[in-house]
Amino acid sequence: MADYKGMLYGAMVGDALGVPVEFENRGSFNVESMIGYGTCNQPPGTWSDDSSLTLCLAENINAHGNLDSLMQKFVRYLNDGYLTPFGAAFGVGNSTTQSIRRYEEGTPAEQCGGTSEYNNGNGALMRIAPLIKCLPEEMAFKQVADIVIAYTRITHGHPRALVASIIYVEILRNIAAGHSFKMSVENTEKELSINLKQDAILFDEYKNFFEKIFQPEFYQLPQSYIRSSGYVVDTLEAVLWCIGNSDNFKDAVLKAVNLGDDTDTVGSITGSIAGLLYGVQAVPDTWIENLVSKEKFEPIISKFIIT
Repeated sequence: MADYKGMLYGAMVGDALGVPVEFENRGSFNVESMIGYGTCNQPPGTWSDDSSLTLCLAENINAHGNLDSLMQKFVRYLNDGYLTPFGAAFGVGNSTTQSIRRYEEGTPAEQCGGTSEYNNGNGALMRIAPLIKCLPEEMAFKQVADIVIAYTRITHGHPRALVASIIYVEILRNIAAGHSFKMSVENTEKELSINLKQDAILFDEYKNFFEKIFQPEFYQLPQSYIRSSGYVVDTLEAVLWCIGNSDNFKDAVLKAVNLGDDTDTVGSITGSIAGLLYGVQAVPDTWIENLVSKEKFEPIISKFIIT
């Protein structure tokens, strides 16, 4: 059975490890444990928008909700601090904020995400992992892609962001099915190279921006070639490079956070893959214990893993 607990706790500790050093330059710090304050002036173990929006989706899935009920949770998150550690949202990306405001103004959920080049941040990638629970192994690729696209478009509507989500979710689905990371990447490449051809726009984005991550030599690149910005292509490359250049949860996530720049999101997404891959038992107990406001997320995770 897929280790959803590892995936969700992995994402949260990756987020919390990265929060204090977000936007710091690579080489100017070295995170080895759960520290606090720094960039966002939050205590150790504080989780940010990455975890909050992921929890919104997990809770929505628990309740068999739809896109509208999810966007309503996002509205509560932004306006009221719903599913935040201390009752206030912080660090929310512009594309996500703008899409939530559009929803408040009456735009249909699936049309809320911006579609310009500037809407290719990692704000959909960082929250979409729980969706794999709704996408069983036997589901056809076309159906999987359509669902992933719908859940991405609510905040990020550019084709590049859509393809990034499809790649990430397909890798997670393969890991959940018991495949190694290497095999999961290879299987994802096969699926995309065959099935994305049916959509010329998505296929062009895949060929022009994402083929690199499916080449064996990509994982042999030195760290200096890896960018860890909030641009969705950079984020996905950084995450996969960290997983491919480590053999345990702790090393993968610390490698991700210590890349600098968008540390919380790169850490969180790396944590979700590594947590699913290695299992919750591989996530250091002290990191989980250090997460703040457990009463807000533990019931959601507990229900998610048993229903």
